[in-house]
Parts: sequence; C-alpha cells; structure tokens
Amino acid sequence: MNFICALDFIFPLKCGVCGKIGTPICKDCEKKIEQYKINLLEENYVRNKEISIKINKFYIYKYSGIIRELLIKYKFYDSSYLADTFAKLMLKNEKLFGFLKNYDIIIPVPLHKKRKLQRGYNQVELIARKLGKIKIEDTSLVKVKNIKPQSQKRLNERITDIEGVYKVTNIKKIENKKILLFDDIYTTGSTVGECIKVLSKYSKEIGVLIIAKDYMEVKNG
Repeated sequence: MNFICALDFIFPLKCGVCGKIGTPICKDCEKKIEQYKINLLEENYVRNKEISIKINKFYIYKYSGIIRELLIKYKFYDSSYLADTFAKLMLKNEKLFGFLKNYDIIIPVPLHKKRKLQRGYNQVELIARKLGKIKIEDTSLVKVKNIKPQSQKRLNERITDIEGVYKVTNIKKIENKKILLFDDIYTTGSTVGECIKVLSKYSKEIGVLIIAKDYMEVKNG
C-alpha cells in the first residue's frame, strides 16, 4: 500500500455536506447545491490616467444556504477537507473551465502570515492547487497588514480599511501575464478591488474568480 492509499484508508473522502464516505460530494448533495449556482460573468474595464485594463469577474454561486454554510465551516472550523468538495464541484463546471482557459496564472488572495499560521492554511490556495487547470502563483502578491478579518467589520469599514494591505513582491513572475485572481466570498468587493489596483500595474488583463457572491446591500451611515 503506497502513502496516498494509506492516507485514503485512514482519512477516507467524505461528502462535505452529508458526510457520506467515498466522495467529496455525493450526487444527492450536488443536486441540492445546484440551485445556488449562478455562473455569472461580469465584463468591464477599469480606466484612469495611468491604466486601461479589462476585468472579467466570474461568480459561481450565490452566498446562501448550503454554500454559505460550507464556506463558513471551511474557513473558520478547521475543515480543510472541504477543499476537495469545492474543487470537485468546480471541475465539473464546464462554463468555469472555459473561463479558466483565458488566463496564464491564478493568484489566490493571500492571507497575512500570522492569520495563515493561525488557520493552518489559505482556504482559496488549497482549492486552487486541486484544480490543476492553471499555473498557481502564490508568492508574488502578499498581505502586508494583518487587519481585522473582513467578516468582523461593518460593510462601510470593509471599503475604507483595506487600502495599502496588499503588495506585489515578485514582478517578473506576473508581468504581462493574464492574471486570474481567486477568492471565496465577494460582498463589497473591497478586497478584490484593492488586489486589482496593485496587480493592474503589471498586467493588461485580470480576471476574478469568486466561489460565492453575497448580494447584501451596502448601506451608508
């Protein structure tokens, strides 16, 4: 028995929703999740005095129901095995596969090193490594400020507190590449927007891949 088989025997795959042994997501639960799929593509350009860059955003699911429960469990309750569940769902998505082919590299939105040490893993990086469809570049974009997690802030705070949080450290690895930025949840877009601002100095085309879009409204005051 080789090492991988031994791990499968000790820690068998199980459905991330119902716990059924043998698969990251069983057919019954996959059908339940299907109702939250939106496969929404938004195309636009960001233009200012310095740059004009194409931005395509692809949202796979609505942040609701089972999807919301799985993402919360994955991020905050030591459930790294759910990376297999999300990866399998994504690999079976033909529209997503077509979107991935447009890009040279995928950059998971980074965690600050202290936060990653606490959690033990970067949840989007784990999923990206299981996709196997596009080269991962996880060293060029870093989070240099360990700010309070976005989920613990009011919506308006998320927009104002994110400036200067991310930095590019290895320009050569991303320069003139078609970059796909990958994150799990999109609410106000502040995290993604800040990453795009930093990366856009070195790329003419950036895509954004989001597992779940939260349709919560941003209210003033």
